[in-house]
Amino acid sequence: MEDVVEAGELVVLTGSPGTGKTTVARLLADEMSSSVHLHADDFWRFIRRGGIMPYLPGARRQNAVVMEVLAGAACGYAGGGFHVVVDGVVGPWFLDRFSRAAGEAGLGLHYVVLRADEETTVARGAGRGEGELTDPEVLRGMYAQFADLGPLEAHVLDNGGLDAVGTAAAVREGIAEGRFLLPASPDA
Repeated sequence: MEDVVEAGELVVLTGSPGTGKTTVARLLADEMSSSVHLHADDFWRFIRRGGIMPYLPGARRQNAVVMEVLAGAACGYAGGGFHVVVDGVVGPWFLDRFSRAAGEAGLGLHYVVLRADEETTVARGAGRGEGELTDPEVLRGMYAQFADLGPLEAHVLDNGGLDAVGTAAAVREGIAEGRFLLPASPDA
């Protein structure tokens, strides 16, 4: 299969919990040559002491640090010639970390937001395994953060009626068309 993401490009696959980010990211990375899949949740798990659950109000500074580290790791791999897929809750409020890092490194950045309707998303999230965020009220709150993305709505892929394989195919198609490519950061 031909790689739809050029080596040295990043795909940030995001959306609220329960949208299938991790499964789809694995499928995408497994189809690419020389690929890296960075699972953002792992970066929070690296914090051994003093961590705050990322969805709590007091976690903003910690989350900014984690996103900065994640963006640096993603750009490091992409700069080394790898196809990179990042999956995690990377809302517009943290997208600047990736845009700036990618721009400084001269890398392309595809931003893909998976979104289904609220009930589907909450049901998927609540049904996840042990150790995962499953609280329906927290899931609803996080869903609301991705409900209206303004100018980034063009980066939304409605995957409510798609399984993981169908979602991965739709992401590949959108990337090939350039639909999810962000303009180069003016800060670069």
